[in-house]
Amino acid sequence: MARILTLLLLSAALGFAQQPAPPKEKAQPPYAEPEEEDASSKPKKEYVFNPLQAQTEIKTGKFYMRRGKWKAAAGRFEEALLWNGQAAEAYLLLGEAREKMGETAASKSAYEKYLQVAPDSKEAAEVKKHLSKLPQNASQAKK
Repeated sequence: MARILTLLLLSAALGFAQQPAPPKEKAQPPYAEPEEEDASSKPKKEYVFNPLQAQTEIKTGKFYMRRGKWKAAAGRFEEALLWNGQAAEAYLLLGEAREKMGETAASKSAYEKYLQVAPDSKEAAEVKKHLSKLPQNASQAKK
């Protein structure tokens, strides 16, 4: 009985040893960054009035503002204005972002446009007051 058991164990061990090794996985090439797109080859984006897309851009801009990414936020607010040129909130937030970036002339322009679009809004009086406190020209802003 012990011989049979030994023979079975030996045959089983030899059987496993004779099985082919599992195939090796092919080595993957190292990660390569995708090439940058050539902006000149890209078709120009056409903007059609789309207030929902404008609101999406405004929300994204607010996200960037909360993180102190003023340039990215300003870009999103400008994008929102391309979708909806009457989005008063986008002008107001664009003014804030430009002001944080130190671009006084651009922030004043955005605030003035806000007042043109929404002269009777709740924030209009506060924006007028804030506008009066901003330097009159860019050279004063840098002093």
